[in-house]
Amino acid sequence: MDLGLKDRVYIVTGATRGLGHASARELAAEGAKLIVTGRDEERAAAAAASLGPDAVGVAADNSDPQTAARLVATAVERFGRLDGILISVGGPAPGAAADNTDQQWTTAFESVFLGAVRLARAAAAELGEGGVIGFVLSGSVHEPIPGLTISNGLRPGLAGFAKSLSVDLGPRGIRVIGLLPSRIDTDRVRELDALSGDAAASRAANEARIPLRRYGTPEEFGRAAAFFLSPAASYLTGVMLPVDGGARHGF
Repeated sequence: MDLGLKDRVYIVTGATRGLGHASARELAAEGAKLIVTGRDEERAAAAAASLGPDAVGVAADNSDPQTAARLVATAVERFGRLDGILISVGGPAPGAAADNTDQQWTTAFESVFLGAVRLARAAAAELGEGGVIGFVLSGSVHEPIPGLTISNGLRPGLAGFAKSLSVDLGPRGIRVIGLLPSRIDTDRVRELDALSGDAAASRAANEARIPLRRYGTPEEFGRAAAFFLSPAASYLTGVMLPVDGGARHGF
C-alpha cells in the first residue's frame, strides 16, 4: 500500500529516541522529508543523519515559547512547505498524587501541554488542505496509570484540545489525530518498570494484563503513526488511537 508520503514534509518533535524517533524512521522510509528535534544539538543531528539526506536535526525545547514558530519556519525554509507535524515529548515525572511537587507540575505543563498547544497552533497557521497535526499522548487519556499522576492529569486535557482543534480545522481540510501508546518497549517504559524495584516482575505482570501478552515495539508504534499522518488516512480526524495490544478495557 502506497501511503502517499513521498516528498511530504513533516516536523517530528522528541525524535532523538523512543516513539518520536520510531515514527520519524517510518516516515523517512516512506520518502517523507523531515525536521526532527531533540533538546540536545548533537543528538538531534545524529538522529537526522540516521534518517537520510532529507532529514534535518534541530535542537529545540517544546517548553520554549519561540520553538513552535522556529520549527515551522525551518521546515518552510529548508523544504518549501509543511504537510504535517507529530508532537511528541518525553513523559512527565512519575509519582503519586501526594508526592509530585508544584515545580514538577509546572515543568510538565509547560512542556507536555502548553508546548504542544503552541506547536499545533503554529503548524495550523501554515498547513493547507490535506495537512495533519498528530499528538503522541498516552493510554492515560482513557484510564489513569498508577504512579503517573501528572500524565493522568495532563494527557486527557490535551486530548480534549486535540478534539476541539479537529473541529476547528476540519473545514480547512486539516486533520488532527492522537496516538495513545501504552506499554511500548522504550527506555521510558523500562525505567518505569524499574521503579518497582523488580523490573522483570513488573514487566511480566503488565504483559499478563495485555491481551496480546507482550509489549509493543517502537516499530509497531511508528508504523501506526506513519499511516495516521499519511494521505492514506485522509478521512480520519478527531480520532484517538490506542496503540496498546488491546490493553484498554473499554471499546
